[in-house]
Amino acid sequence: LGAEKFFDIKCRKCDYIPDAVVIVATVRALKYHGGADLKELKQENTKALQNGLENLGKHIENMKTFGFSPVVSINKFETDTDAEIEILAGYCKTRGVEVAVNESWARGGEGAIDLAEKVVKAVEKPVNYKALYELTDSYEEKIKAVATKMYGADGVEYSGKAKKQIRTIENLGLKNLPICIAKTQKSLSDNAKLRGRPKGFMITIREVEMAAGAGFIIPIAGSIMRMPGLPPRPSAEDIDIDSEGNISGLF
Repeated sequence: LGAEKFFDIKCRKCDYIPDAVVIVATVRALKYHGGADLKELKQENTKALQNGLENLGKHIENMKTFGFSPVVSINKFETDTDAEIEILAGYCKTRGVEVAVNESWARGGEGAIDLAEKVVKAVEKPVNYKALYELTDSYEEKIKAVATKMYGADGVEYSGKAKKQIRTIENLGLKNLPICIAKTQKSLSDNAKLRGRPKGFMITIREVEMAAGAGFIIPIAGSIMRMPGLPPRPSAEDIDIDSEGNISGLF
């Protein structure tokens, strides 16, 4: 979902278009989107994985909407089984995109050779970039475009406060700015509990902020914490190095 902001805000502002797109996918995340409990993501669960594949499918569709045929990088964890990797890689092939298993975390550069080669090939292909909306569209039209085309929502609802804030921004003469929607990263919707590829939902804009210096407005959807938080137990607590230089606790 961050790619939408990159394409609709940064690419226009910098007059820059990337040569290729890589979608990073993990078996763990897709099992979570398929209904698996967070505490069980290290266990093989091909059913949950299959149920969660449509979440990845939507991200693939989104990149094609912008004119790119993405390369999918499967970031492999040591708990991922061969059966799970095969299911995920097979799904990507049915969606007509290149896929590579990335083991660089465990094997360094050698583990990412296949991915690198496929990205090089992707760079050589023509790109037909197109933004999701025109800057001259109304803010309601821009928000609807992102909500329906990127998130898969049926439409958009606004609080009275949000409607008033949009009118205030327009009255200040700032009508042609791009939008940067703030919502949960845990779902395609604005409800963190709706995993996978939810359907039949509305995006609710509760308020709208202006970032005039940065050059965009921020429609805020659903209930979220704007400042990212840290996990209750830092990974650093489990990492150690012995007297011979052997590192443990990375996996």
